[in-house]
Amino acid sequence: MRAVKILSVTLITLVLIGGIAIPLSPVPQSWFEFPVIPGLEDKARNILFHVPIAWTTVLAFLVSLWYGIRYLRTKDLAYDLRSVSSAGLGLMFCILATITGSLWAKFNWGSFWNWDPRETSIFVLLLIYGAYFALRSALGSDEVRARLSAVYAIIAGLTVPFFVFVLPRMVSGLHPGAKGDVEGSGPVVQFKMAPNMRVLFFAGLIGYSLLFVWLLNLRVRTAQLEERADGQSE
Repeated sequence: MRAVKILSVTLITLVLIGGIAIPLSPVPQSWFEFPVIPGLEDKARNILFHVPIAWTTVLAFLVSLWYGIRYLRTKDLAYDLRSVSSAGLGLMFCILATITGSLWAKFNWGSFWNWDPRETSIFVLLLIYGAYFALRSALGSDEVRARLSAVYAIIAGLTVPFFVFVLPRMVSGLHPGAKGDVEGSGPVVQFKMAPNMRVLFFAGLIGYSLLFVWLLNLRVRTAQLEERADGQSE
C-alpha cells in the first residue's frame, strides 16, 4: 500500500503542477504548451481536476455497492465496514466534484449554480448518500444497521451510473454532451484533447483512483483499530 500512496501522490502532484504551470498557446510549438480551447481558454485546465474527481466519486460509490453485496452474501461485518468507508469517501469526492464544478460554472456560465442536469444529478447523489449516513446513525444494532445499509448501498449504487452518465445526456443542458449539443459528447468522451493534455488527464484519473484505494485502506485500518481499542476498554 506504500507504493500505491507514493504513486498516487506523485501522479496528482504532476497533474497539479502541469495543469497549472503549462501555458496556453493558440498554436502550440512544443509538448509544454496547451492549445487554446475556444470558449474555455484558461478554464480548460479544470478538466484535469474536476473530471478525475467526479470519476473517483463514481468509483467509490460502486465499490460501496460491491461490498454491500459481499456483506449480504457472507454477513461478515468487515465488508460492512468497507462499504460504509467507501461510501464516506465517495461523499467526500462528490462534495469536491460539486465545488470544482461550481467554480467552473461561475467562470463559464456566470453563476455558481444553474440547475443544469449534471448539477442536479450530483445534488441528488449528495442527498442520497447523506440519507445513507442518516440511516446508519439512526440504527442501533450492528447487524440490522449493516443489513439495511448494504441494501441501501446497492440501490443507491445502481442509480449512480444513471445520474452521472445517462440522465445528463437525455435532456438539454449547459454541459458538453447534453441532448442537442452540436459539439457531440464533449472533448473528454470524444478524446478531442491535445496529446499532452490527454496524458495529464489519464494520469489524473489513475492518481485519484489510487488515492481512493489508499484512503479506503487507511480508513478501514483506522476503524478496525478504533474498534479494537473500544473492545479492550470495555
